[in-house]
Amino acid sequence: MEAFAFSLFLFLHSVLFLGVDFEVTTAAMSRPLHRGASGVKVHGHGDDKWDSQMKDKTEREEMEKRVSLDHGGTLASRLPIRVLFPDNSPSKYGGPENGFASDSLNSRSRQQFIMLMLKLSLVVIIVLALTGSFWWTLSISSSSQVQIFHGYRRLQEQLVSDLWDIGEISLGASRLKELEFCSPELENHVPCFNSSDIQDGACDRHCEPSSWENCLVQPPLNYKIPLRWPTGRDVIWVTNVKITAQEVLSSGSLTKRMMMLEEEQISFRSASPMFDGVEDYSHQIAEMIGLRNESNFREVGVRTILDIGCGYGSFGAHLFSKHLITMCIANYEASGSQVQLTLERGLPAMLGSFTSKQLPYPSLSYDMVHCARCDVDWDSKDGKYLIEVDRVLKPGGYFVWTSQITDTQTFRYKKENQKRWNFIQDFVEYLCWKMLSQQDETVVWKKTSKSNCYSSRKPDSSPPICGKGHDIESPYYRPLQACIGGRKSRRWVPINERRTWPSRAILNKSELAVHGLGLDDFTEDGINWKMAVKNYWSLLSPLIFSDHPKRPGDEDPLPPYNMLRNVLDMNAHFGGFNSALLEAGKSVWVMNVVPTDGPNHLPLIMDRGFVGVLHDWCEAFPTYPRSYDLVHAAGLLSLEVTKKPRCSMLDLFSEIDRLLRPEGWVIIRDMATLIESARTITTQLKWDARVIKIEDNNDERVLICQKPFLKRQAI
Repeated sequence: MEAFAFSLFLFLHSVLFLGVDFEVTTAAMSRPLHRGASGVKVHGHGDDKWDSQMKDKTEREEMEKRVSLDHGGTLASRLPIRVLFPDNSPSKYGGPENGFASDSLNSRSRQQFIMLMLKLSLVVIIVLALTGSFWWTLSISSSSQVQIFHGYRRLQEQLVSDLWDIGEISLGASRLKELEFCSPELENHVPCFNSSDIQDGACDRHCEPSSWENCLVQPPLNYKIPLRWPTGRDVIWVTNVKITAQEVLSSGSLTKRMMMLEEEQISFRSASPMFDGVEDYSHQIAEMIGLRNESNFREVGVRTILDIGCGYGSFGAHLFSKHLITMCIANYEASGSQVQLTLERGLPAMLGSFTSKQLPYPSLSYDMVHCARCDVDWDSKDGKYLIEVDRVLKPGGYFVWTSQITDTQTFRYKKENQKRWNFIQDFVEYLCWKMLSQQDETVVWKKTSKSNCYSSRKPDSSPPICGKGHDIESPYYRPLQACIGGRKSRRWVPINERRTWPSRAILNKSELAVHGLGLDDFTEDGINWKMAVKNYWSLLSPLIFSDHPKRPGDEDPLPPYNMLRNVLDMNAHFGGFNSALLEAGKSVWVMNVVPTDGPNHLPLIMDRGFVGVLHDWCEAFPTYPRSYDLVHAAGLLSLEVTKKPRCSMLDLFSEIDRLLRPEGWVIIRDMATLIESARTITTQLKWDARVIKIEDNNDERVLICQKPFLKRQAI
């Protein structure tokens, strides 16, 4: 269409200039008469006739000039294109001079015809151009549109990557040197948490942009690689964690009981003075709910459990064999950390506190919240802690609390306990909780399944329902709220109406619609991750760093299924990586992290029966060093560079190094240009690294890295 329009333009251009040549030729034919009349003198009567003609011509020219100034001048100024043509006015080459009386009329008609054709041609060109553009737009297929969009994205990402590289290079050659080791005092340090800020056993989280210097955190002296699962669940190396025998013996939590074996190991057991063990304790909770035993938790919709003040994770360790996943959260502790020991055992855990801020979980996230002597004063701050539990608890979920305060036998000599207990009982009624059972120190409440329960309360009941501005589905360390949230969520579905695990992990069309996701996209994502996990697993071998690296499908034996246990997915998307690992039979659990500056799919991930958290990757992750065996990130670099950079790629990778155990693995999948930039940084971290090309995808690469075990020498 564009070629046709251009050809039409050339044709008109030729016609116009042909008209010019024709006019010039006509004029040339008449000029010899002028030259003959003026160059040859005719005597006698001819002189008088010549004088008369010249006089008439002069008068006629003056009159035509006046008419031209009055009428033609304005038109000429309005049509600049007129300067392309010779002046064909009859005053110049009139009929009386050359003997052709009709030349003036023919010239004016010819000029008007050419102008008309020019106008019509311009209109035709415009119409054809617009019509062609319209049909060309309609003819573009959906795949072509995707290709155009992806091409634009590639250009954008390439530009940002180049700017990032220029910024890194501009900092000097010192940035390419290997990072120094951190001081030994930082071997268990967690940025954003300061032990000097601990008050009443709790420490609030405070992150500042420049609060952490890039350095390599060394493992403790005599550190040993953790035992593989499931042996590592029950036995850990004492030198790998910061805890003393006195701290072990002085622990008061129900699930902190343990015993020391020899001098190098800690062996966990579930003994307590009140119960024969965690197994009996779990069995008791099941009976209080109305079940035969803890194996039936899934029948009533329980899959995910938030364990507040988890001790050392014994409750979650026992329930893991029942296909339940328990997320431990506890306060930061400089020594004897519950979170550090729980992670060392290969169990989910992270630092979290109710002190002043909401937890980084979406509303309606967990099927059960558990607290066994967790040192949380539930009656303080006007019940805000209980409101936060209500927010993260799914409709029909359970709150299990074990505390000496609930033991009515102590009310006779501890009046304060009775007062606190009465406040809690009254408050949870306003939250629409129903007490199912109470035995000794343990109480089980059930959150209402009906959202209209709140509207049936007495007028001006406290706490009130959160307004639209306060009811944020996925808060990120926002101050604790004094109102009930999550009631108006589209995800308000009682746990007993959801499909049981593991069917729950595959959401159906109506469940996906709640999250604004189509079934085709979800299914395609799952298929892609199944293939990716198969390829990833075959690459996790030191042979990958040889001169002739392994490729997916080579004959080398695959790594053992239990070589990895703690997995961190830094950009979890829909949780497809987690799902593919479980379907492949890998003995892992995954911390699904959703970056705060990307699409928020964390509610979907939690609804699938997985665990996860919101996080800003320009801040330190809330856990101790050496927490994970594998760190995975797909598309994270692209996500970070398209935003306004608040931290460098080196900042991000030094944080990954802090989180990674010695001999741990890193898998990063992203655009080829970003992967090449990341590869240069791995040399500063002393990692082994190899870039793998993805078949049928020239735009992406996979970076496989392994952190070496650099033993610290005794001073």
